[in-house]
Amino acid sequence: MGAAVQQPQGGGNRRRGRRRGRGRVMSEINVTPFVDVMLVLLIIFMVAAPLMTVGVPVELPKTAAGALPGDEEEPLTVTMTAAGGVEIQTTPVARDELVPKLRAIAAERSSDRVFLRADGRIAYADVMQVMGALNAGGFSNVGLVTDTGGPALDGQPSEGAGQ
Repeated sequence: MGAAVQQPQGGGNRRRGRRRGRGRVMSEINVTPFVDVMLVLLIIFMVAAPLMTVGVPVELPKTAAGALPGDEEEPLTVTMTAAGGVEIQTTPVARDELVPKLRAIAAERSSDRVFLRADGRIAYADVMQVMGALNAGGFSNVGLVTDTGGPALDGQPSEGAGQ
């Protein structure tokens, strides 16, 4: 009482051929998922690569210093003239009175930011003496003010330099 399947003679070969095609192992690689994954990884690396290369690799020291203060008040400007005079904002000050005046100003201000403007013909030692006075007066955030368009170190004229 078993059931037997009988194959038709004429049309059976065509059916067998179709079945063989469907049942065969596929020897081609489907690269679509592979390409999708690679494109996603490419986008991730394109976004992440600039974040990893910030600059020259330097191991920075740890410090307890806080963040820089905001721009609540205008920074103090100290100017050194070519004649050797020193001015705080626009007021001339004798060099021996510089530190006491800076301490008085520092006591009234919340920011320790100061800009130092010095004539280019002044000796480096004189500029460093005034910078030391600024530090002794309570101003440790010193910015040196320069003009743009000066000589470049690579021998090429810098942008903005007048001819």
